[in-house]
Amino acid sequence: MSLNGKFKIEQKDLISLLSSMQPICNKRTALDVTEYILFQIAPKELILKSTDLEVSLQSNIAISSDLLDNVDFLISGKRIFELVKELEGEIEFTIQENQLNLKASGVELSLNIRDKEDFPPFPERIENLMQVESNFFLDMISKVAFLIPQSNSNAALNGMLLEFNDQGMCMVATDGHRLSRIKTDKYKLAEEKKWLLPKRAVLELKKILEASLVESIFLGVCGNQLVFSGINFNFFTKLISDSFPHYLPVLQKDDFLPAVVEKEAFLKTLKRTNCLLGGQFLATDFSFQKDFIHVSLHNKEVGKLDESVNLKDFSGDAFKSQFYSPYMLSGLQVFPQEKLQFYVKNNTKPIIFEAQEENYHLTYLVMPVSSSQTQQRQDEQV
Repeated sequence: MSLNGKFKIEQKDLISLLSSMQPICNKRTALDVTEYILFQIAPKELILKSTDLEVSLQSNIAISSDLLDNVDFLISGKRIFELVKELEGEIEFTIQENQLNLKASGVELSLNIRDKEDFPPFPERIENLMQVESNFFLDMISKVAFLIPQSNSNAALNGMLLEFNDQGMCMVATDGHRLSRIKTDKYKLAEEKKWLLPKRAVLELKKILEASLVESIFLGVCGNQLVFSGINFNFFTKLISDSFPHYLPVLQKDDFLPAVVEKEAFLKTLKRTNCLLGGQFLATDFSFQKDFIHVSLHNKEVGKLDESVNLKDFSGDAFKSQFYSPYMLSGLQVFPQEKLQFYVKNNTKPIIFEAQEENYHLTYLVMPVSSSQTQQRQDEQV
């Protein structure tokens, strides 16, 4: 195979595309060809495609060339990334005798290439459903993605639920002990839609949006896959087929009492509490009283903590509940307000934090810990 001409591209532009594909082409699959990136070269455009059979990414960029024909080939994603990373300035490419030749700043290299026919079928024919603001969508993901479990025995929990209806858009994640939901009426669909995205897809999409400069993206479908598209990329993901838990009943606040606490002071108490856990699953006592929350923890191997944090707007009878403080801390750090609004009822019900911003409503729920749960987790760690 030989090119009728050459194409050139700046190293910094190419390395950006190759970098975004490394998590995909470096994932082990049943097919060794998924370690390769498909290069599709047109006279004025370079298209790169990578897939691990679960998520797929297509990126494109304009190139300088004198090519007359389109050329497609496969090349090791890891090797070309590592080589291009060590080059500088403009890189000139040619293909000769099944090798890709690279020339930049007096350096000449070559890599073996593979026939494009070996590459798995790539998603095509995208049906766009709506356009959303990139930074807003990224902000919503960031307030939920942290909670998605890695390998929960319930497969449906290992993903983020994305819901649409004529009222708005909603993202939800839960690990069975906590639940985070963010809802907006900024984007709506007349027909109700629900998709359960795997954790890995959510995190890869988050990285792409963080690195991208696009102001908006398109949300669409491609067969049984969900697609997120920018000016120069299409990110495809397969979906989890299991049904996400029916979570709405646990968010009901009937007879719950509101209260407000200063976020900074409360988070500092939680952080000090975490320092005394010593890697153990120990419940922390939270005593809710008229003007303060009393927080206490006793770890026989480390020490004790007893602190009080000022509480406002709580009008109920005093009661004590137990929570695992890291569960509470991890979710509250994504809240933007200086004051945390929450709702409680008794020692068997969850604590529910809420924040109302201009364009979204954020809810974070933590279930209480029973003495039997604490004992079970301690037994598991022995």
